[in-house]
Amino acid sequence: MPRPRLSIVVPAFEETGRLPGRLAAFGAYLEGSPWCPVELLVVDDGSTDGTAEAAAAVPVPDGVGLRVLRHEHNRGKGAAVRTGFSASRGELVLMTDADQSTPVEELAALAARMAPGAVPIASRAADRHRIVRRQPVYRDLMGRTFNLLVRAVLLPGIGDTQCGFKLYPGRLARALAAAQRIEGFAFDVEHLVLARRWGWRVVEVPVAWAHAEASRVSPFRHSLQMLRDVVSLGVRRVPPAPVGGAPAPPPPWLPEVLA
Repeated sequence: MPRPRLSIVVPAFEETGRLPGRLAAFGAYLEGSPWCPVELLVVDDGSTDGTAEAAAAVPVPDGVGLRVLRHEHNRGKGAAVRTGFSASRGELVLMTDADQSTPVEELAALAARMAPGAVPIASRAADRHRIVRRQPVYRDLMGRTFNLLVRAVLLPGIGDTQCGFKLYPGRLARALAAAQRIEGFAFDVEHLVLARRWGWRVVEVPVAWAHAEASRVSPFRHSLQMLRDVVSLGVRRVPPAPVGGAPAPPPPWLPEVLA
């Protein structure tokens, strides 16, 4: 297919049950839209339940290409996103979770905030009235505590780094993949730290969001891992912006999509 306007990167681990519905929803939303051509990139992070095969069997409409990439072993969500970003070809790159917490229609909300030098990210903190179904209390408290730490140490002013729905200029996404070191769940923080220090503005966009059961995040094991990764980010030297990493205007066709 010709170079896509949009690449949608979906990291997936043991997602046979939810992933086909997510891909079908994107196909229905994109069919016949000005977003096309689009590529859907599923990165199966070492699943053993047939996730890759289930994804490859999902029919997609004309103008939407589907590629499934596989890790031989489970390496972490950050590693899966890095693989997807590196393989992407789109002028814009959307990272989205497989659990359907954020509806596909929120892509338009993020795209509307895609100004020169801006990185729009979905945020539950920007308008909590839009949360349709809340997390269990302990998860919510742990998430808020983590975000307080991130704001204090690395990203002042950003209320939600972990919502799994973010839109990047394609060149920036591929530059982030080249510089990324974190393979676990704190990769979002690393991406936003790098983008900010390279001169990009991170813009939080309120979105509809519903907690999905069967989360892949272990509250205690992964929280400790994320804490360790955030501390390492605080002391690590950030590399200068590589080619493609510096702020740039959005693609000229974006107004057509938003009309």
